[in-house]
Amino acid sequence: MIQSTEKIPVPEWEPEALIVPQSEHPISSKDIDRDALKVLTLLHRAGHAAYLVGGGVRDLYLGKIPKDYDISTDARPGQIRKLFRNSRTIGRRFRLVQIFFPDNKIIEISTFRCRSEFDIDGEVNVLPSNNTFGSEADDAFRRDLTINALFYDIENETIIDYTGGVADLNSRIIRIVGDPERRIIRDPVRMLRAIRHASRIDFSIEDLTWNAIIRNSDKLHHCPVSRIRDELLKDLRGGASSQWLQLAVDSGLFFVLFPFYQTVFADRNKGQQGLLKRILSVIDRIHQEKQQMTEPFIMGLFFIPWAQHNFAEMNLPLKNGQIHALFGELRNELDHHLQHLNISKAAKEHIAALLSRLGLFAAKDNDGVWPGWLTKKSYFKENSQFYMVYREATGGQPVADLELPRPEKKSRAPRQSPGRSGRSPAFSRKKSKGGIFGLRKGK
Repeated sequence: MIQSTEKIPVPEWEPEALIVPQSEHPISSKDIDRDALKVLTLLHRAGHAAYLVGGGVRDLYLGKIPKDYDISTDARPGQIRKLFRNSRTIGRRFRLVQIFFPDNKIIEISTFRCRSEFDIDGEVNVLPSNNTFGSEADDAFRRDLTINALFYDIENETIIDYTGGVADLNSRIIRIVGDPERRIIRDPVRMLRAIRHASRIDFSIEDLTWNAIIRNSDKLHHCPVSRIRDELLKDLRGGASSQWLQLAVDSGLFFVLFPFYQTVFADRNKGQQGLLKRILSVIDRIHQEKQQMTEPFIMGLFFIPWAQHNFAEMNLPLKNGQIHALFGELRNELDHHLQHLNISKAAKEHIAALLSRLGLFAAKDNDGVWPGWLTKKSYFKENSQFYMVYREATGGQPVADLELPRPEKKSRAPRQSPGRSGRSPAFSRKKSKGGIFGLRKGK
């Protein structure tokens, strides 16, 4: 049952924030995306509090270019929609507003969310229903990590810090906001986010958070499979999956996600954990060069060590009938092992097809010169790329000029509210009657 969104009283014990002045931090409004600044400016002009939040503040503080610019405000979703014509409301547990810009850019705005009553007092529930508005302090304390709970105020160019995030950035520490045991039990996905950020920015995980992850790694089973799958793909596509692997193994999270890898890694003579780390290192290099891979392609690479350990035929130059038989065995095993990751049947068959032909391409490789009959196969291009990534991981030359299959992008047009013509976007770069903010100019 979805709980209605409502305002609840702010606790009397709300803490004061640390205000970090412009002279004591490295962020400047000049570094913020132009469209994000426009959104913040219009919210301020309409009388609302609005801040750049989360990963955008973290990345700017660390001298990185943010991938996303998220904004939090005291404006309600309906008020936000009235300000921005090029927007839509999304979300079931909590409503967010997405603002659309050219080149598929989206800036997401959330209303300050309240700390759950389960974070404050009372019993500890897993993923309890909570869908209430709150204050900016509430919003900070309900975030996962201290380094992602910072607000940046463009008017005063100050950082607002309720959770000690600035100190943790300076000390290069990953820390879950609040009591890590309680926060992890409420939402076990926080464990995956902690090790992801530690891997990406090379931070250490503080002891209380790390020990709570180890004790509660099995709680991942309580999370919806769709969330686990989405988080896993973020890890594999984040450019730091090789570092992520070690933290995931050491914490026990890896074997909760992939219990079938337990025996594979236990067989130290074959060195399959080292092979997976090298494969992930190649994937990281490719992603750092701004190339993306489809889900079956990247998952197929991820399962090579498991497949080679369990199927001796993987390393043999099989003929068509043998390849088809191996494909069937791989497909059945993947179907059994991946039920908990919400991977589609079609994707599993695609993964099995890539794995089953790996030995064929290894046998026919002649320094990149392939038999003519093989190049005419419909599967040649993708399978040869798949093999070359594997070849680099096993000591071959770095793959250059990859033409990888790219993930499909679903483009969705912003929804128009009833009665609106949608004649011009809120932030049009061309002159229009609607003006730069979609507001009509006075005559």
